[in-house]
Amino acid sequence: MRRDPGRGEADRPVTEAPSPSEKGAALGRGIGIGLMNTLWKPRVLGAWRVPASGPVILAVNHSHMIDGPMLMGTAPRPVHFLIKKEAFVGPLDPFLRGIGQLKVDRSGTDRAAITGALDVLRAGGVLGIFPEGTRGSGDFAALRAGLAYFALRGEAPIVPVAVLGSNDRAGRLVRQLPALRGRVDLVFGEPFRAGEGRRTRKALDEATVRIQERLTAHLDHAKRLTGR
Repeated sequence: MRRDPGRGEADRPVTEAPSPSEKGAALGRGIGIGLMNTLWKPRVLGAWRVPASGPVILAVNHSHMIDGPMLMGTAPRPVHFLIKKEAFVGPLDPFLRGIGQLKVDRSGTDRAAITGALDVLRAGGVLGIFPEGTRGSGDFAALRAGLAYFALRGEAPIVPVAVLGSNDRAGRLVRQLPALRGRVDLVFGEPFRAGEGRRTRKALDEATVRIQERLTAHLDHAKRLTGR
């Protein structure tokens, strides 16, 4: 059974991976801007809601593999994403590390990933998380406690982000990708706090419920706003 990060687990020294590079994340943002705007037509709403400085977590729904790169290319600040270790294969491994992304082993408590994510927040950076843990229906129906842990431990506000249209099947030329030059909507919500201070199991559970309510409400609002 998967265990979510608990109190004190990120305090242990971890040497498996260096801290993610802010310059690398900025480079990744530049690549994302060029790639996403060339292949598709992203429509970005509410990006001004992302705090201009300080630690922040972008909590993103996830229904397609381009959701992460799409957000990297449209967010107003460089983003360090927690990405499953299975993506770090062959030449993608040094590339993803080079653009400041974090490898996470989803089969257990990955202390190196936890430490790296907290390093991003302590340095005042932006951490990107798919709170459902994996690609699915993209409706925030099944949240894990990791998002609440990082929000509480990193003392970071959460900005909900709805990515809509990336999983549309109409007009596809390549089965795995949305239609080229198709519209993808990215809607940024109001930042909010998951809670304050405590990191007990009860506090994490309560924060997770609170987060899920806010993310689901934002997704519903984004669908109404975009007509998706």
